[in-house]
Amino acid sequence: MKNHFLTAASLIGALALTGCVTPPAKYKPAPDQEARNKALNTGKFWWGTSTSSFQNEDRGVKEGDPNYFRTDWDVFADEGKAAVKGDAGTFSWTNFDKDVAALKKIGVSHFRFSIEWARVEPKKGQFNEAAIRQYAEMARKLKAAGIEPIVTLWHFTFPDWLYNRYDKREVNFLHPDVQKEWEVYVTKMVGALKPYVRYWVPQNEPNGALQLGWIAGHWPPGILLSPFKYKRAMRVCADMFIDAAHIIKKERPDAVIMSVHSLPNWRPNRWQDPTLCTYNTMRRQNFDNLDMIQSVVDIIGINYYYTQDASIRSFLNHGQGEKSSNYTQMGWEIEPEGIYQVIKQIGDRYHKPMFISENGIGTKNEQKKIKYLRDHINQVRRADAEGYDMRGYFAWTLVDNFEWTEGYVPNFGLTVMDPKTKDRVFEPSAAFFQNVIRAGNLTPSTKN
Repeated sequence: MKNHFLTAASLIGALALTGCVTPPAKYKPAPDQEARNKALNTGKFWWGTSTSSFQNEDRGVKEGDPNYFRTDWDVFADEGKAAVKGDAGTFSWTNFDKDVAALKKIGVSHFRFSIEWARVEPKKGQFNEAAIRQYAEMARKLKAAGIEPIVTLWHFTFPDWLYNRYDKREVNFLHPDVQKEWEVYVTKMVGALKPYVRYWVPQNEPNGALQLGWIAGHWPPGILLSPFKYKRAMRVCADMFIDAAHIIKKERPDAVIMSVHSLPNWRPNRWQDPTLCTYNTMRRQNFDNLDMIQSVVDIIGINYYYTQDASIRSFLNHGQGEKSSNYTQMGWEIEPEGIYQVIKQIGDRYHKPMFISENGIGTKNEQKKIKYLRDHINQVRRADAEGYDMRGYFAWTLVDNFEWTEGYVPNFGLTVMDPKTKDRVFEPSAAFFQNVIRAGNLTPSTKN
């Protein structure tokens, strides 16, 4: 999920010593892009929510079982660099029906969930066919409940057999076998789920994961300030996205390929960043990976949580918790108009349909959460009314879970899990979102 860039100050400081960083190159959309957008029939405006496998699924198998699996994040936790391991989720694997019941009660039209690659391929070349069937059954159950499934194939985690904790020069996106193994995995999963799934997200927030993994050293593989490996990993990552898009379209020609990127709204600060080095660096963080893959993307997903000054000082003060009413538990500044600004930036740059793939707030104050959701949804309405092609809004997240390196600190959920029954218990924000969905009123003509 979210990409807070707390340790990106080290990167920006290093770049500042070398002078101004150039802004992102201008992007030129395809000549027939507008016609393609109108031809992409996705129905009425989507109201949904998103989850991730690692944060929500329980393990489901015991250690010693042939299908027992571990991810790179589990290894990272062993190293003391992550708060919890992947068996501390909200039991969405063994209790997926509880998720479906909560989704039906809220009234969402779409639900984005992810596949755990390590679960379906616990060892290289060894596929867990029962797990693959269960993922297909999850998609089928959603369809039967009147909810359109959107499947993410990679949501930050790799199988541990693509991650050598003792030699991190060739891990994850830089593992020598990753592209070949990715093609096998994607082909397997798309083949199994294609009867029920039209909408696919090959990768979730690759721009954030790459920066946090190879520059900030905050996420796997935990490498600090390695810009050349970072650029290599980004190129491989983009190639893998494009490969997945081609596989998906071959298996299901009417499939819709969606990107999902972490897209904060960056404010320039000439006083603290006179050469705009920091500002241009963070704009490139938003756009560089998306520029590489946009040719195969049908709809661009925007994960928006906060606005921030692009300056070294702001990074040093970032992530210090809910220090006032205008900040979240993650220390992120609340700025509803920022989501409107990001929609404009993405819409004007790429001229493609968009949807808000994640938007939410970590807070224990439910009235604050409701205000956050209301204010951001109103800004999405504003952009839609101005002609930006918005296809949906997804709240993060269905049920309170753990944040990647922070553990069970931020409360993003519309519901909470009853520890005994595993039922999803409505928070006031879930009732608010339910009423928003019932009211609707985001149905421009482009959505047919």
